Order: sequence, then C-alpha cells, then structure tokens
Amino acid sequence: MTHLHITTPLLEHRSLSASLDKQVWLKMENNQPSGSFKLRGIGLMCQRAAEQGAKHFVCPSGGNAGFAAAVAGVALGLQTTIVVPQTTHESVRAAIRAIGATVIVAGSVWDEANQEALRLCEQPGAVYIPPFDHADIWDGNATTIDEVAGKLDFDVVICSVGGGGLLSGIALGLERNGLGHIPIIASETEGAASLHAAVQAGELVTLPAITSIASTLGARRVAQQAFDWTRKRTIHTVTVSDAQAVLACLAFADDMRTLVEPACGAALAVAYQNLPVLAEYKKPLIVVCGGIAVDLDKLQAWKNQFQSVVKTE
Repeated sequence: MTHLHITTPLLEHRSLSASLDKQVWLKMENNQPSGSFKLRGIGLMCQRAAEQGAKHFVCPSGGNAGFAAAVAGVALGLQTTIVVPQTTHESVRAAIRAIGATVIVAGSVWDEANQEALRLCEQPGAVYIPPFDHADIWDGNATTIDEVAGKLDFDVVICSVGGGGLLSGIALGLERNGLGHIPIIASETEGAASLHAAVQAGELVTLPAITSIASTLGARRVAQQAFDWTRKRTIHTVTVSDAQAVLACLAFADDMRTLVEPACGAALAVAYQNLPVLAEYKKPLIVVCGGIAVDLDKLQAWKNQFQSVVKTE
C-alpha cells in the first residue's frame, strides 16, 4: 500500500539545544500534505475503508482531522463530506472546499456536528471517519516513530494532546519498535486538558467546556486508549497556559521560519519554557504536529492578545 502521508524531515533545533544544553530534535509533521500529522492515521483509515468498499467518507471535524480526511478522500477519488460546527473559521471551511471536499455546517459545537455526521453515515457506502479514536488512526500515527526508530538517539518524546490520537500512535510506535521504555511528555493547554484531568482523577473526565485558544486540542473527553496508555507506560502529563503556547509559536516562527498553531505550541512550550519535567532528559524529540488554523494575521492577533505576557517573559 502506498501511503498518502510523506516521510517528514527530522531537524535539530540548534538554538534551543544550545540554550537548554540538550540535543533537541524536531519531527516536522507540519510538512505533511494536510499541514498536520493527521494524514498519517486518517489517511490509513480511509485507505483501508476504501479497500473494503467505502464510497463516501464523512468526518466531523472543525480543523485538522477534517482537512486530512478531505486530502485523503480526494486522493482516493471518493466523495468526502466534512461536517463542521459553526465555530469553525471560514478560512478553514474554504481550505477544505478548495481541494474538492463538501463542507456541511451543523450545530454550534463539535458534538452537534458529530450527530449530523453519524446521521449521514446511515447512507449505503458511507463510512464514519473519527478525528482520533480508532485503531487504524493510531496505527497510522505510529509511523511517526517508525521513521525515526534506529536512526536517532532520543530519550523522551514530547507531543501535544487533544483527543489522544497522536499520543496513542506514538506509544504504539515506541512499543512496536522496541522503544517502550522511552517516556512521553504529553502537553495540553489549560482549558483543554482532558487527559491531565483524567490522570488526576484516575478515570476519564468530561470537561464542562473548552476554554483554551488552542481550539484544535478541544476534545472535552480524551480517548479511552490514550488514558489506558498512561497506566501501562511512563507518560508525564503537563499543562501550559495559552500565553505560553502562543509564545512558543512566535519563537518557533522566528527560529525555524515556520508557522504552527497554538495546539502545536503546547508541545513546543515544554522546551521553550524549559519545564521541570524536561530536566532529567538530554535528547528530547518534539513532534511538531503543525496545524492549518494558522496564518500571519492570526499569529499577529495572538501576539497582540498576549503582548503583555510576551513582554514580561
């Protein structure tokens, strides 16, 4: 099977490496054709569904998952419908339509868009493509680690967590490459930290609302699989503020000439803020998950919003 995703660059972040006295590595998932890591897992799920006779993909997502499903569906030549809530920015809707997928706006929040997607999937040949909670998605996301295993000496992986699809894939990838002993630092923004809340409570928790600027991390309840991994291996869950995530995005744009959204900034902030959890590690690998919900105007707006914080840090 030919993958829909590409093998992404592995770069050293030289200035961070120097300032932290570590070797900081970046897996540049923002370079995927869909703009984020999502194409790995969602692309694989779509390919397997197509092989089994799927005629129509339906994905409820206000952002990166929907765009990845659209890229996959168009590449496979199949009808693809992305169901977004009203909160999804018009620029994201336009980007999805521009590549040939259908966009339906349904409901004020993702849960309502999801209900419409499930209704559409009652049609013959229609297949529901979830944003993060499926074994095929974790299998595809695990290829992130497949690409670095045996080629890079790293002692911890840092990733952002929304619904937990990337975290589950990284954990699976480490296991299947004999690297199950390597810890993961799972970072969320305050106001979207459903994994951290679950770990603190010892059971899955549904957040009352998503209040973080990092809207693409906005899963009110993390996948069961992601929570299960925290009980089977070493996963440090950390939270950062929206300001810290945005600050990391701004610094990353300056350092690496690359735009990423605050959801990705959550992982980058672990290194840029030199969080205490990083102290014991010398060779961190950061998964730069990317994201399509970013452009120069939005970056400037975030900078203005957090200008006072930026000046004081």
